[in-house]
Amino acid sequence: MNSPQTIQVNTGVPYAISIGSGLLDQAGERLKPVLPRATRLFVVTDSNVGARYADRLLNSLTTAGFLVHCHTVPAGESTKCPARLTELWEAMMAFGLTRTDGVVALGGGVVGDLAGFAAATILRGVDFIQIPTTLLAQVDSSVGGKVAIDLDHGKNLAGTFWHPRAVLMDPAVLDTLPLPVFMEGMAEVVKYGCIFDRDFFDFLVKRPSRRELMADIEHILYTCCELKRRVVEQDERDTGVRMLLNFGHTLGHAYELAGHYTEWSHGAAVAAGMCAAAQVGMGLGLTPPEAVEAVMEAVAALGLPTAIPCSLEEYAAAIGLDKKGVGTDISLIVLEDIGHAMAYKMPKDKLLAQLEALCGK
Repeated sequence: MNSPQTIQVNTGVPYAISIGSGLLDQAGERLKPVLPRATRLFVVTDSNVGARYADRLLNSLTTAGFLVHCHTVPAGESTKCPARLTELWEAMMAFGLTRTDGVVALGGGVVGDLAGFAAATILRGVDFIQIPTTLLAQVDSSVGGKVAIDLDHGKNLAGTFWHPRAVLMDPAVLDTLPLPVFMEGMAEVVKYGCIFDRDFFDFLVKRPSRRELMADIEHILYTCCELKRRVVEQDERDTGVRMLLNFGHTLGHAYELAGHYTEWSHGAAVAAGMCAAAQVGMGLGLTPPEAVEAVMEAVAALGLPTAIPCSLEEYAAAIGLDKKGVGTDISLIVLEDIGHAMAYKMPKDKLLAQLEALCGK
């Protein structure tokens, strides 16, 4: 077995991202030196992932000498809520978790966000391990330390920054993802090419099928995580360059809100959000038409939506709640070209005027 690729993230709490097939079964031995004082590990997974992979992880952790409890939550975005957070806190206390123990997230972005927020807040913070099992989580949400839950008013509105002590990515687990879920994760992959790396964007465009992408999956994961590492190290608290990672997200959150967080997945919403942001950028005279065409073609080739129906009222609601808004202004991430993005600050009513034109298309 080849040694995993490793990326060292030098934030306030430094940690390593390890990428390689077989890491799921090596988790126990790899976490021993990372958590030298821990005796108990509280594993959080969901009903889909747990059925496939929890036993393998638990076996690895117990073999390494950890006392382990596995807590399974329902799969789906609705699990990222205050009630489930409280449920985790109480279960952690019933298990006997202490300040020197740890929490392990085995799953996609929902599990990582929920478990991470629970870890950040129980006993004023315990160590946290990410073992992401979806493509979207592997390239995006498991890296960078953002953890949150949703509120009735919108997505990710209650949260904090809590970096993991380690991230273990086993690309082999992606083989069991349903095709739509895999392709939804590709929205975040394409995003990196759009905002930072034209060569990577071109590399992806030449590999539109899952088979072709999986043949180079470790390179894809490494490239995305390395790009995110550079950004997070520069801007750990998301006040500057890290905002560029939100390309497609401001408008994507509008689509998720419009679909009541059930009709559209995060990846599908981000895909359509990137296309819409590119068109808004063109309307503002910032994004060249050929870049808009390239984004929309790349999204369509992956079978993802290039547009999602959304009323002006739904756009306004999402923009009003967007964490990148300041007073009456908002910063929308737009493309100057493929591989180059910028945060364009404008009044919210100016953005709504641009979006009104999209609503009529």
